[in-house]
Amino acid sequence: MRQEIAGQARGSASVPLSVLDLATVGAQNTAADALRTSVRLARLAEERGFHRYWVAEHHSMPGVASSSPAVILAHLAAHTERIRLGSGGVMLPNHAPLVIAEQFGTLEALAPGRIDLGLGRAPGTDGATAAALRRTDRLNEGADDFPQQLAELIRFLDDDFPDGHPYARIHAVPGPVQASAPGGVQSPARPPVWLLGSSGFSAQLAGALGLPFAFAHHFSARNTVPALDLYRESFRPSRVLAAPYALIGVSALAADDAREARRQVLAAALGMVRLRTGRPGLVPTPEEAEAYSFSPMEREFIDGWNANVVHGTPDEVRTGLDDLQKRTGADELMITANAHGNAARLRSYELIADAYGMWAGAGVPGR
Repeated sequence: MRQEIAGQARGSASVPLSVLDLATVGAQNTAADALRTSVRLARLAEERGFHRYWVAEHHSMPGVASSSPAVILAHLAAHTERIRLGSGGVMLPNHAPLVIAEQFGTLEALAPGRIDLGLGRAPGTDGATAAALRRTDRLNEGADDFPQQLAELIRFLDDDFPDGHPYARIHAVPGPVQASAPGGVQSPARPPVWLLGSSGFSAQLAGALGLPFAFAHHFSARNTVPALDLYRESFRPSRVLAAPYALIGVSALAADDAREARRQVLAAALGMVRLRTGRPGLVPTPEEAEAYSFSPMEREFIDGWNANVVHGTPDEVRTGLDDLQKRTGADELMITANAHGNAARLRSYELIADAYGMWAGAGVPGR
C-alpha cells in the first residue's frame, strides 16, 4: 500500500483522523475570515497529528467559501510543512480533465509528496449553477461519462496516452513529461487519486479500479455500510493498493460543555434547512437558531440531521467516533466541524485531539 494513502493513527485513536474543511462563513463574518481560519486550522491539524486536510468544492453557497479547492490548497501549502493536503473533492464533471491534471501537477510541485486528488461526480451545487459551470444543460451526461473522464484524467496525470490517441502529444505540465525531456529532472511522482461518493456507484468503481475510497457519511449516513461493503466486495488489487482502503467523512463537533455543542450544531442545522429549501445563506448564529420557530417538518429534518452529527463534550465525541469506526470498519475518519464561529471550529479540533492525546509525533502505543 502506498505510504501516502494509509496514514498513521496518533495517540489513542484506533485509526488516522483527518480534516475536511468547507471554509464555512458564519453570519457577521467574511470569506476572508473563514479562509484565515482555514490556515490556522491546517497548522493546528499538522501540529496535533491529523493525517490529511482536504478542501471540498461547492458553488453558489454564501455560507461556504471553498469554491476553488486548488487555489485554497496552494495557499495552505505555503503555510504548512508536513500534513497531506487534498481535495475532498474536485467535482470532475465540472472541469476538463487536463485542467485538473495541470492544477494538481502544480500543487504537487509546490508541495511534493503531500497532495491528494479526491474526485467526485456530483456537481457540488444545484442544477442551474452546474449548467453555468459546465456551459451545458445536459447535466446527466457529465455524471454518466464519469468513468471515461476519470480514465482520461489518470492518463494525463501519468502522461501515458497510447500512440495514435488524439491526446498522445498533449502533456499536463507540471508532470511526468518533464522527466523524459532532454536534461529533465522533474519528479515523475503524481498525486494519488481517490474516488468520493455518497452511494454505490463510486464505491463499486473505486473497488474495480483498486483505488482508495472516501464516503460522505456526514450527509448520507444510511448508505455508509452498504457502500463500504460494496467497495470491499468489488475491490481488485492494483499498483496503488493491495487491499481496500476506505475513509468516511464524519460531521463532529466538540465543545467545552455539551450545551455549547448543541447550540453550534443547531445553528449549522438551521443553515442546512435553509439550503435544502432553496434559501442558502451564511451559517446563522446560535442565538438566531435558538430563537427560530421551526415548523414541524423543519424540526423533523433537524432531528434526523443532527442524529448523524457526533457532538458533545470531548469524551462524548471520542466515544461517538470510536463507535462509528467499529460499526463501519473505516480505515480513517475525516472530521468536518460545521459551526457558526471560527473559534468554535478551531476549538472543536483541538478538543478532539486532546481527547485522543494526539500530537504529530505520538503514534498508537504498541503499533
